[in-house]
Formats: sequence, structure tokens, C-alpha cells
Amino acid sequence: MELDFVENVNGLDEHIVRLFNFDMAEAILLRDLLQETIVEKREKLDLSQVDFITRHDCNLIFGLFKSDEGVLTKDKETFFCILTSQGFKEMVALLEPFCKKESKSFTYLYDIDTPIDLLFAPFGKR
Repeated sequence: MELDFVENVNGLDEHIVRLFNFDMAEAILLRDLLQETIVEKREKLDLSQVDFITRHDCNLIFGLFKSDEGVLTKDKETFFCILTSQGFKEMVALLEPFCKKESKSFTYLYDIDTPIDLLFAPFGKR
């Protein structure tokens, strides 16, 4: 699994943080990490500490907050995905289809109107 940031992805000043190039086994690992670390233990999850993720120009840290804010950054290098417990439960549910079979589909991991989206796509190139 790889992680990167794509600035101005569509020419409309919209951006994506992208988790891509993974198989079903890595989707299961990520789903389980999110479930155990954030939903159950209520701790933050720093992807720089996750062995199976190759980071390319950025880092992503998941953390709980009192409202769903999506992905935020100050420097376009360190990104914070800030959601409620319910928001992370919904994210885990969105990962589920990728954990049941190999897929060529993709999904956005939350539905919040922000300038930065979080894309989950099994295929992709840098």
C-alpha cells in the first residue's frame, strides 16, 4: 500500500490524499488497524509507523475529534484525518468490500465537503 498527496487533482483546486496500490490482504490490515486503534482503543493512528505502507511525500495521521472535519494540513506534508467515532466506523464499513475480494474499484473514505478528499484505490501509479 502506498500513500501520497495529489495537489489540484482536477484543475479546480481540489486535492486528494491517496492510499493506493494494495491488495486484499493490505486492505484487511488497514481495516483492522483502524478498528482496533481508533474505534476500540480510541488512540491516534500514525501511518508513518505502519510497516506495510510506503509513504511518498507525506504522512497521514488518523485521530478522533468531536466533529467530522476530514483531512486537514498546514504544510501539505503532514495530514490529519479528523473524524468522530461514528465517522471512523463508517470508514471501516467503506473498506469492507475491499476486504472480501480483490477489486478494481475505488472509494472516498468520507463524505465531507472539504478541499482535500481521502481516496482509497487498489490500483494507481505515481
